[in-house]
Amino acid sequence: MIALAAQPIRVIAVLGAHCDDIAIGMGGTLLTLARSRPGLRVRAFVGSGAGTAREAEERAALAAFAPGADVAVTVLDLPDGRAPAHWDRLKDALAAFRRDSAPDLVFAPHRADAHQDHRLLAELAPTEFRDHLILGYEILKWETDTPRPTLFHPITDEVAAEKVRLLHRHYPSQVEHDWFDEQSFAGLSRLRGVQCRSTHAEAFLIEKAAIDFGGSPS
Repeated sequence: MIALAAQPIRVIAVLGAHCDDIAIGMGGTLLTLARSRPGLRVRAFVGSGAGTAREAEERAALAAFAPGADVAVTVLDLPDGRAPAHWDRLKDALAAFRRDSAPDLVFAPHRADAHQDHRLLAELAPTEFRDHLILGYEILKWETDTPRPTLFHPITDEVAAEKVRLLHRHYPSQVEHDWFDEQSFAGLSRLRGVQCRSTHAEAFLIEKAAIDFGGSPS
């Protein structure tokens, strides 16, 4: 498998439309980053759930998914499923978050996500993070919108299992959904692992990136 190495990463921004999007889409990657980069700063932006039990779930979950990291979480109170009707608020809040976060790398939903809240956040992310590498994560759910990813991050068996445990521990409000189970999450990470010659992996989409082979003009 052809591999690219990331530059030093000190600060990451993780964007989610709802509480649990980030953990579902890139929980294994977040665990790996936090464990391999002491002092990592994680700046999280979540579009809905403020003032509810879901906000408490999200704050506890992201702390667990980023052990030892400096984690700051911003949660808005946009109504679930109605983000496009609150375009101005979301845009302004994301702009303020970008000014305060100054990340080296950004994670967000991908543009082809079938959920309108996910899709809007994916569309807004590059309008604010214009000079950043943005990796679009996939969110397993009922809709048949599973993408064809272009970037894979292999994760260990231990991390894949820990992701499932943390999802169930920290999001009790979601366990009633028929897709929110170990087989679903492990099955997707196993599939992505097969596609990059690993046991497990998480997959992402890149819209635009530049590569430096050492001969770039100054």
